[in-house]
Amino acid sequence: MKSLVVLTGAGMSSESGIKTFRDSGGLWEEYNVEEVATPMAWENNKELVLRFYNERREQLAEAKPNAGHTGLAALEKYFDVQIITQNIDNLHERAGSKKVLHLHGELTKARSTSDPTLIYDIGYRCIKIGDTCIKGSQLRPHIVWFGEAVPMMDDAVRLTENAEIFVIVGSSLNVYPAAGLIRYAPRNASLWLIDPREVNVPDNRNVEIIRKGASEGVANLTEKLLNIYGIKKE
Repeated sequence: MKSLVVLTGAGMSSESGIKTFRDSGGLWEEYNVEEVATPMAWENNKELVLRFYNERREQLAEAKPNAGHTGLAALEKYFDVQIITQNIDNLHERAGSKKVLHLHGELTKARSTSDPTLIYDIGYRCIKIGDTCIKGSQLRPHIVWFGEAVPMMDDAVRLTENAEIFVIVGSSLNVYPAAGLIRYAPRNASLWLIDPREVNVPDNRNVEIIRKGASEGVANLTEKLLNIYGIKKE
């Protein structure tokens, strides 16, 4: 099976009702990023930060994977698919994708403030002041905040460097370091971008563009890839 690596951004989950951060009507119009998604925000107002992510978790509990998510999972019948996502939701997993790398953390997990290796699955439960790890430290969202290092980036680069097909779905390619992953794709890799908006891609890379939303775009991509590689659809 050919190696298919997919980088997904906020546009991947917007059809599931998950609010994006940067679009009109997005979360940053309701919240100041410095107040809810930075280490300084956590130091200044833990209750506000927890409330913000508790609201996101409640929203996620009601959301369902869209046809784009299930379409990527279905591609595992034909390709060795690895998802690298900038999203903190669990919709890829719920759609059936077996290999998902979360660059920016996971909303359904909490971690210790004193020992980052202590990570807990909390599902859709709220985190409250006073919720602690086994060492007695306050739990925080298992999220990579602005200004923090991205621990999974090296793994994402390694996966991208070995991709035979590299696909970007619903990412503005404005958030680094994730936006730079396309530059690590091999020169002979087949590159694809699915997004209804104009997205700037490196001038020196030949990228096939499918200007559609996630659900319609993934269906279109599937049809094209099966045709290109002479695979009969199951």
